[in-house]
Amino acid sequence: MPDNDSTSSPDPEVLNFHYTPADAAISGSEENPHAKATTHCPDTLNALVDAFGEDAIGPVETYANEDTVYVPKSRIADVCRFLREEQGFAYLADLGGIDRFTQEDRFEVFYNVVNMEAQKRLRVKIRVDEDDLHVPTVTSVYRSANWNEREAYDMLGLIFDGHPDLRRMYMPEDFEYYPLRKEFPQLGVPGSLPLPPQAPDGELTMDPFAAAHGSKPVKSYEEPPVEDND
Repeated sequence: MPDNDSTSSPDPEVLNFHYTPADAAISGSEENPHAKATTHCPDTLNALVDAFGEDAIGPVETYANEDTVYVPKSRIADVCRFLREEQGFAYLADLGGIDRFTQEDRFEVFYNVVNMEAQKRLRVKIRVDEDDLHVPTVTSVYRSANWNEREAYDMLGLIFDGHPDLRRMYMPEDFEYYPLRKEFPQLGVPGSLPLPPQAPDGELTMDPFAAAHGSKPVKSYEEPPVEDND
């Protein structure tokens, strides 16, 4: 039975969290406050269908007036070249990979392209199955895709065929894992990546999160003792 006398310890202080309320669902008849005209490109989507056919372009997803078009991965370089040369989307703002963690078409690659003159932005996506991780490079269309594709290769294991210098950016070349895949543990894989010693005369650190796994890491410095002047 709990002790309710005055000597019992007080309840811990509850921290006040300030949550941002979720926006109410918006029906098709209401205006979405996040919608922008720059991300809606019906003329460009129609031009893609005319150039490549309905079977090669689609589906198209639109949320908050923002268009995302899916194309077959085998046509991605051709689609990007058409968008650049025929539609004025000369700037590749971003490119990256996504692990959907599904049995089929597990990965996605997204391409955010911008027509600065027309002030339009379009997102193009392709799906990549885990059994065939090869994707055509778009570096011949957008030079800025070079490092973006290397990062997607390094973090997810996507292979961009035709890339001029496809090698890892952050991880060692002999690293066996892909850190942005969903099965990769958040605390890393102990022993997979030796790190520099934390002390000048120490050994290599084989576990990047030693404290989380129950061992006490060596301090990289020794604090001087505190003198009591009282």
